[in-house]
Amino acid sequence: MPTASTVRLQIESALAQKIPSALTPPAKTIRPVAPTGIASLDELLGGGLPVGAVSELVGPECCGRTSVALSFLSRVTQAMKVCAWIDVCDVLDPASAAAMGVDLGRLLWVRCGAVQKLAAAARYSFALPQKYLAPPTAEKGLHGGGYGPHPRTETKGMQQAVRGLLASEAMEPRCAEPQRRVRSRAEAFEPALRMSLTSAYAALRPRKPWSRMEQALRATDLLLQSGGFSAIVLDMGSLAPEAVSRVPLATWFRYRAAAERTQSSILLLTQHPCAKSSAELVLRFQPPSAICSERTVFSGIEPRVEVVRRRFPEAPSNVIPLRKPPQRVNSASWQSRTVWAGSR
Repeated sequence: MPTASTVRLQIESALAQKIPSALTPPAKTIRPVAPTGIASLDELLGGGLPVGAVSELVGPECCGRTSVALSFLSRVTQAMKVCAWIDVCDVLDPASAAAMGVDLGRLLWVRCGAVQKLAAAARYSFALPQKYLAPPTAEKGLHGGGYGPHPRTETKGMQQAVRGLLASEAMEPRCAEPQRRVRSRAEAFEPALRMSLTSAYAALRPRKPWSRMEQALRATDLLLQSGGFSAIVLDMGSLAPEAVSRVPLATWFRYRAAAERTQSSILLLTQHPCAKSSAELVLRFQPPSAICSERTVFSGIEPRVEVVRRRFPEAPSNVIPLRKPPQRVNSASWQSRTVWAGSR
């Protein structure tokens, strides 16, 4: 009776033309990492974010996702590399990015949904005429030194007023008996199209963010196809989870394959994980705690992050330990101080 290894070799040789190495598991891929600039986070991730893969930063608003992304881009741009920031909701502050150390000359900022002003804003100026600032000089005339009108102008409209008083309706004799009134025919107007209540609410409702999402996905496809970008940040943190979940999973799989081909790091900033198995690393941010000095002065925040998913965290080895290896810490925290707090 043939052994299992012999049967496997026979099956692989039979399927070699269609499926090479059909029963051989693929080797684990250990990707290079790029530092984020945050010591505790780099120590947790073993050096930084993976290169050539999709990393997902998940968490509510104001949790520290944008700070981590800007810190990562500052390291990449300082290495004389080009990055891109695809801003779906147009919320990026370039001044804050420059304060974090990002070289804006090497950052492509794609603003989705921003309306370009084609015409320059009109400049309005207001000035009172001189005649309203100083009283006019008196001129000699027929009435009071020039301040009265000419006698010819006093009779304007007199003819029309007299004609209205002497009209036939006003001068005809009136009878004491009630007269039959002739009703005037009402004018017929075409009925206007009434807006239904649903359409009225739809008109007042803000525009759906799906159009901006489509624009962002197309821009990401173009950047990945063109190549040359070491890091691409897709900021969808201001969108609701139900809007982001509409993106098909094939899109994220295509981004993952393009990142492997171009060796670029793709960062997704969302409120809910959406890339699923296409994400190499998933970090979940918790609401940060405020740091206050002297009980009344706000000095900064302390973000907390947890590793939810990580593929191939350790280097492959053929040695199987007899004891269970110690569990690694999967969370980290750091302090982000304000400018006025200073170093303490």
